[in-house]
Amino acid sequence: MPFAGLGLHFILAILCAIHVVRSRQNMYWLFILFVFPLLGSLVYFFAVYLPNSRLERGAMNAVRAAVKAIDPQREVREARLAFEDTPTAQNQMRLASALLEVGDAEAAAREYQACLQGPFASDPEIRLGAARAFVECARYDDALRHLEPLRQERPDYRPEPVALLIARSLAGASRAADARFGTFEAKAEYAIWAYAVGDTATAERLRPELEKIAARWSSLTRELNAPVARRLAAAQAAAARPATAPAA
Repeated sequence: MPFAGLGLHFILAILCAIHVVRSRQNMYWLFILFVFPLLGSLVYFFAVYLPNSRLERGAMNAVRAAVKAIDPQREVREARLAFEDTPTAQNQMRLASALLEVGDAEAAAREYQACLQGPFASDPEIRLGAARAFVECARYDDALRHLEPLRQERPDYRPEPVALLIARSLAGASRAADARFGTFEAKAEYAIWAYAVGDTATAERLRPELEKIAARWSSLTRELNAPVARRLAAAQAAAARPATAPAA
């Protein structure tokens, strides 16, 4: 076959040259690829193509996930050292976020509270992080003290995460929830709260909306929403069970 006669190294060079043109790389790569087809292709692949490819990003994500699984406290240690060396609000935020990621919500809440005492007290990212920490350690009223002003003052700032945390906080505090934003998770938290306080009518009103959203999910979206979906199913099952008659 004539095409096969070109040799694998020329085929690789041609493929790399196509990438050079499409990605608007420096034209000197074409000279390198066709003067030194095999060596040039290998250099181009590792120097240009791989670092910008999805494969590289996927590999780096996998490496980061593996490091996190092997040594989950690594980021906490590094963030703490950075804050001790340079005690800025940014480094304290990094430490608070790292503590929250490893599940130490109480320590994260303390770090966020310290951030909120300084000139960055109104910073929306700090307020949102503090609210996340307070929700995780069941300090729902403290979370709402940050979330409600944040939504009023900065209505365009990350509205769905803010609405979700408000729903979770209101549910935890046994107050009427607000499902202003229409994500499945926010509505599900609202319904779970309604089932928990015996407001079955509200929960059942939300049920068709939740089922409609879930029907459009991809497999990835279904997997991401699995935890809250299981909690919702458990709340529905508990509400459907007949109440136990009191003993005579």
